[in-house]
Amino acid sequence: MKTLVIVTYPDIENSVVNQAWLKELARYPEQYTLHLLHQAYPDGQIDVAAEQALLEAHQNVVFQFPVYWFSSPPLLKKWQDDVLTYGWAYGAESGYNMQGKQVALAVSAGIKEEDYRTEGRYRYSLEEIFRPFEVTINYVKADYRSFFGFYGTETPENLNAEALHHSAQQYRAFIDGLSRHPL
Repeated sequence: MKTLVIVTYPDIENSVVNQAWLKELARYPEQYTLHLLHQAYPDGQIDVAAEQALLEAHQNVVFQFPVYWFSSPPLLKKWQDDVLTYGWAYGAESGYNMQGKQVALAVSAGIKEEDYRTEGRYRYSLEEIFRPFEVTINYVKADYRSFFGFYGTETPENLNAEALHHSAQQYRAFIDGLSRHPL
């Protein structure tokens, strides 16, 4: 079954890292469904039934986004609020349509990895910062599979062709591992 990659990036055309990741995944349309939220919903009005049907059609789901103010872009939070509804995603006997799905994050961070440590500039790791995603995913009875990250997008030397190619290949391997290594 294909993996659904939900990309939330308001300025995707100018993202070097996320474009490299999407280009790599687009080479395998039989394996990945790429769903760009800002292109699908430029007005922010989410088609809940369509999004729920898309989720139901996939066993693996990856939320891909840049780190925005130590969280995700606002459209992804709105998507969660609108799509993961009571009776569909949780809270009713007929709910829990996310149950058993493998769900992960893929994030690009402008800041260097060493700044995301207890002794670093921001004192928290991305694992800690993304704990609300983990709790939400577990709450809807899906399996949280952590995240794949690219750090230092604000550092030009990190964005050379070789590093981007390597990151894109690692990202694809990370996604492919969701099915092979269930928790």
